[in-house]
Amino acid sequence: MKLFSLSVLYKGPTKAHLLKAAYELSSVGYFQRSSVQEVMTFTCGLIVERSPPGCRCSVQEQEYMCHVYIRDDCLSAVAITDTEYPQRVCFSLLDKVLDEFSRQVDDRDWPTGSPETIRFTRLEEYLIKYQNPREVDALTKVQAEVDETKIILARKQNRCCKMM
Repeated sequence: MKLFSLSVLYKGPTKAHLLKAAYELSSVGYFQRSSVQEVMTFTCGLIVERSPPGCRCSVQEQEYMCHVYIRDDCLSAVAITDTEYPQRVCFSLLDKVLDEFSRQVDDRDWPTGSPETIRFTRLEEYLIKYQNPREVDALTKVQAEVDETKIILARKQNRCCKMM
């Protein structure tokens, strides 16, 4: 499970523009990182532009999942993950990011802001913290423990059956 990027955008009347973004592209080849980052930024803007306010949706683009949440005030966040990353955890993260962003950044700055002018440093922290959804989400952690228990019990059952 991998979280590649977190972006905060403002959905304007005709175009969405990036306010802040963080990327974790260490799994991508060094010479491809800038191209992959550009594609991710473009895809985030395109998805926000084409989605209505109040929307929570997920779109698969090749081997990536783009999870978008656009609030009614047109502030939006996009998480790009691999296909294994839990959708529920993504939307919980996007909700937290937008709540904190709206508390720290004045809404008058949203329509004209840019990554250089917006001061919001928590995006990188969230990107690092949410790399392992089991550590930040109790339900995911419990589900992983249940899955591990099922595997152990299945192995023990197979051993018992072979002994008979």
